[in-house]
Amino acid sequence: MNKLLFFVDDDKMILNLLEYTVKNMQEFEVKTFQSGEDCLENLDLNPDIIILDHIFKSGPHHLLSGLETLEEIRKKNDNVPVIILTNQEDENLRNEYKASGASGFIPKNDYFIDVLIETIQKEL
Repeated sequence: MNKLLFFVDDDKMILNLLEYTVKNMQEFEVKTFQSGEDCLENLDLNPDIIILDHIFKSGPHHLLSGLETLEEIRKKNDNVPVIILTNQEDENLRNEYKASGASGFIPKNDYFIDVLIETIQKEL
């Protein structure tokens, strides 16, 4: 049975890249969302892992940050691994996410795809 992955990022190019990369691995089903709110609305699908961005660009309405989304996920599901994928390489931010229950924290750098795939495989 395939594992269900949620990718949550406001950057459509990142979502497409992640979806393409993971779908080629054939053991995963992928759902993509462009906001934490959309992810939370679909938690009843029981994802096996969630890859979550830190910052979501908001338009006229405030969008939840990755940290706020993680806190809401933890209220509903304390077991699903959540990996943070972000442009921020701040150690304090990493520690804040870890304290809130994140399984991993991966900076979006030149090698993040390889690190992300390895982390997903370790978590599952």
